[in-house]
Amino acid sequence: MSIVENRKAFHDYFVEERYEAGLVLAGWEVKAIRAGRAQISDAYVIVDAGALWLIGAHISPLLSASTHVTADPTRTRKLLLSAEEIRRLIGKVEQRGYTLIPLDLHFLKGRIKLQIALAKGKLKHDKRASEREKEWQREKSRLLRPR
Repeated sequence: MSIVENRKAFHDYFVEERYEAGLVLAGWEVKAIRAGRAQISDAYVIVDAGALWLIGAHISPLLSASTHVTADPTRTRKLLLSAEEIRRLIGKVEQRGYTLIPLDLHFLKGRIKLQIALAKGKLKHDKRASEREKEWQREKSRLLRPR
């Protein structure tokens, strides 16, 4: 069940591979995410010291859940993946043009997971071409629709 999606990611990047990562979260963050107060549209993933970190994700604290804690809504959060997946991603990210972006924050068996993607950035002409393709698909379905 999806909590929040990063729709801008498919407009700005060619998504090559997808991975599912766990997050290291505080209790107030889990409560806020369950209440739907998360946003990942401006977030990105970096590699530092052999670990993956989510930067720029905004989780607004609930007033009732975080009275005794000073909450930082945009703190850096560690991503949890297997060592083999991390090594593979580090090798790909060091290649030219690849980046890691968050796609989707969702529940899986009661746990909060983040779907990240290994992606290449789109240039302006690539974005225009994909927009033309979308418009053509829309027009084609409109023409083929029975009246």
